[in-house]
Amino acid sequence: MTGTGPAGFEAYWRATLEGLARYPAAPEMEKLPLRSTPFATLYGVRLTSVGPYRLFGYLSIPTGTGPFPAIYYPPKYQSVLEIIPQGTANLQRSRYITFSLAARGQRNADTPYAAMFPGLLTEGIDDAPSYIFRGIVADSLRGLELLTTRPELDRARVVVSGNDIALITAALAEGATHVVAAPALFHAAAELAPKTTAYPLEEINDYLRLHPARAEAVRRTLAYYELRAFAPRVTATTLLMAGAPGTLLDGRALGPLVSALKGTATVHESEQSLYKDGLYAERWMASQCGIADVQSILPEHWRK
Repeated sequence: MTGTGPAGFEAYWRATLEGLARYPAAPEMEKLPLRSTPFATLYGVRLTSVGPYRLFGYLSIPTGTGPFPAIYYPPKYQSVLEIIPQGTANLQRSRYITFSLAARGQRNADTPYAAMFPGLLTEGIDDAPSYIFRGIVADSLRGLELLTTRPELDRARVVVSGNDIALITAALAEGATHVVAAPALFHAAAELAPKTTAYPLEEINDYLRLHPARAEAVRRTLAYYELRAFAPRVTATTLLMAGAPGTLLDGRALGPLVSALKGTATVHESEQSLYKDGLYAERWMASQCGIADVQSILPEHWRK
């Protein structure tokens, strides 16, 4: 690992990777006929991450011989696990391998630990070695590792799509050729949290109101997750989904992150429309993956 970051950054993440490597993934796959279609077969996947902790994911393989591009959906900041993001057309599964992973604490991976929402962002945040997101990042890395073993995969077209975890995963693991990330958790979190009352960053404010003496420990932990420290390691072509102009995480706020990324980056500022923002991301991914007829796999109400 090379790049910039706070003191101990390299050692922290090297130890995380070494810890993960000590646990075989031991995947188990079960075909799910109810969620399979003529154009794609769905599997429930169990796999092991650091801990050891048993995870769950939905893996969809298009009908045909491939190789196929893939979209990996690493853990989101929500309790439920979706096969593909809500609002996305199921026909997406006809063109891409999709793999959606539940990290420790999320539904289908909530034994023996069930995460609280809100609350997960500050679980153990005053102690960097045991911070819950260290395990969640390891979970996400294990998911990408599993995806890249699939024989149907075109390794030149692997999109990792999500929030901050997507960008961190692309920085720490091999295999991501493209990233779609909407920063919400860790970009300049220590500086931005006091400027908002919106969740999830308000969780940090809640925590510090309850434990003001732990402020410096929280700041030290957040430094290990600062996206700008990971950026020099991200060689994938990246789409950053920013907030609307004038909001906390708009294009201007993400400027330092964009400048630090090693790979090519595009910034899309939110048009405050799920349709317009979603359409932009879907078209961007299709273009990067060489899918010319993206119109045919969009939600019907997005088609023109």
